[in-house]
Amino acid sequence: MPSPAPSSPEPMICISLRYADAPRMYDWLIEAFGFEKHAAYYSEEGKTLLHGELRMGGSYIMLGSSEGNEFGKLVSRPAELGGTTASPYIATDDIDARCERARKAGAEICMEPTDQPYGSRDFICKDPEGHVWCFGTYRPGAPTS
Repeated sequence: MPSPAPSSPEPMICISLRYADAPRMYDWLIEAFGFEKHAAYYSEEGKTLLHGELRMGGSYIMLGSSEGNEFGKLVSRPAELGGTTASPYIATDDIDARCERARKAGAEICMEPTDQPYGSRDFICKDPEGHVWCFGTYRPGAPTS
C-alpha cells in the first residue's frame, strides 16, 4: 500500500472515481486526457485496481475498481445511477486540442469547445463508463475584474 504523504498545513482536495473496468480506464484517462501515471496497486491476479492515482500538473485524481468494499458501497458508477451527481473540472489551456485528443480516444463530446460569457473556453465530454468531465480555461480563485 502507498505510504502516507508527509503532513502539510494545506488541505488537498482530490476526486475519487469508481469504474467497472478500472485497469482499462486508468490507461484510457492517460491517453484521452493527458494524465500522467502516479501510482497503481492491483489485486494479486491483476484484474482489480485497488487504488490508482493519476496526476496532471500539481493535481491528482484517484480511481479504482467498483467493488463491495466500504467505499464502494457508498459510491455509485454513472451506469448504476443513470447519470452522475458530480463532474471533475480541469482548469487548463489548449481546450480545442484537448477536445480533439479526447474525441480521438473515444470520449463522447457533450459540448464542443465553446466561449462562455464569463471568459472561459470550455468543453464537456463523457468517458466510456459515463463519468462527465469538464475542461475549461476558467481558473477558480483567479483574481476577478
